[in-house]
Amino acid sequence: MTSGESEPTMIGAFEAKTQLSRLLRQARAGQRFIITQRGEPVAELKPVETTSATRQSLRGDMAGKIWMSDDFCHELEELREFFE
Repeated sequence: MTSGESEPTMIGAFEAKTQLSRLLRQARAGQRFIITQRGEPVAELKPVETTSATRQSLRGDMAGKIWMSDDFCHELEELREFFE
């Protein structure tokens, strides 16, 4: 832990599940959480350390690697009977 980081907050699994959206917003803002089950730590929720280079690499990394045929969305005659 570097200076400026606070100690993680302990939170039970049930509360973490019901409050996940709020916890994600807080994690994005820098807060860390230890998620527990029956008082035992099992996971850590913390902000992802990314740079602009890593964020950019996540966008379009499959471009040009996936091909779909022109008739991909067309109905298959051999399956028609199952939908009638």
